[in-house]
Amino acid sequence: MSYSIDLRERVVTYIERGGTKLEAAKLFKIGRRTIYRWLAAEDLSPKPAKTRRRKLDKVLLAAHVRKHSDMILRERAAHFGVHTNAIWVALQQMKFRKKNDTLR
Repeated sequence: MSYSIDLRERVVTYIERGGTKLEAAKLFKIGRRTIYRWLAAEDLSPKPAKTRRRKLDKVLLAAHVRKHSDMILRERAAHFGVHTNAIWVALQQMKFRKKNDTLR
């Protein structure tokens, strides 16, 4: 969760009026590194989180599951070059069921 713009403005205003960064960090209970970032930024609005490039492409995994529905996790993990748990977590997030589950 990011800090509100109101808090960011109060911290920057406090420092601009003569308060030190250390005092501001203690007073507002935030890290000094955060204050330095806010002071260096052009605007104080929160930045959107960047999506990371994952080793396991979920689109390819979904296509692979549809094409090879009889494979087990260990075989899929070997095919994609990841750990078994990575396949399991990805399938859980994509809401794929185990092949022996009944349809609901």
